[in-house]
Amino acid sequence: MSIPVRPGAAAAARPTGPDPLAPLLDLPGVREAADAARAGIDRLLAHRLMRNRSAEVSTESALRGARASAALDGVDVPLADLRAGSVDDPVVQGSLRVSVGLGSLVETWSRAPGQVLARLHVLAAADLVDRADLGRPAPHAGPRLGGLFQVVTGTSTVPAVLVAGLVHGELAALAPFGTADGVVARAAGRLTTIGRGLDPKAVSVPEVGFAELGAEEYRARLAGYAAGGPEGLAAWLVHCCRATELGAREGLAVAEAILRG
Repeated sequence: MSIPVRPGAAAAARPTGPDPLAPLLDLPGVREAADAARAGIDRLLAHRLMRNRSAEVSTESALRGARASAALDGVDVPLADLRAGSVDDPVVQGSLRVSVGLGSLVETWSRAPGQVLARLHVLAAADLVDRADLGRPAPHAGPRLGGLFQVVTGTSTVPAVLVAGLVHGELAALAPFGTADGVVARAAGRLTTIGRGLDPKAVSVPEVGFAELGAEEYRARLAGYAAGGPEGLAAWLVHCCRATELGAREGLAVAEAILRG
């Protein structure tokens, strides 16, 4: 189970006018946290295994990421059981389907995010809601989703980890589908980091980073983001950067384990 993305996926183009996301870098602690996240990913991408065996790391990353994402939604299962295929919980299975499907959605994400979100929800919630409700955001979500889509399809010089944090936070706070929104939000954030060139080989495991920081902390930071205001936004973005840095460390652990056989 890998996230098969094209090698060296390009970063987003530079904007031709004022960057509306640029003020994010002036929020307390955000610039430094983004730099640390970038450095962590760069260390992972420089690992010797990335030259010709990155797909093996991506495969394990997808599995661990699916497990951690489900755990953040309250369903924590042993990795060994997941690897053995003995877990049939619908939340876990939905998270697995999302991880498997990410690679085929990377390039479409920046062009047609609404289409991709619908597909992510179909994958995540197939065993949780009626078929007729899959991939259909609630009416209340329309205006904010429109603004989010502008962020996804637009260009920015702001680090990809911050754009991913905005995408993740907005979807998690908005909960456009009413089911499996957390899994969808985390997947959309990961698509953003892959597509914008932060982790083009999909070898880090940011979901594990969020899980390591704790589900309670995750919910608290999301609540701060949802409440609005610069403090809540800054705290959420720093949290996302820390999770990304920890996710890069997890990717390094995976690479070393593969080397050891």
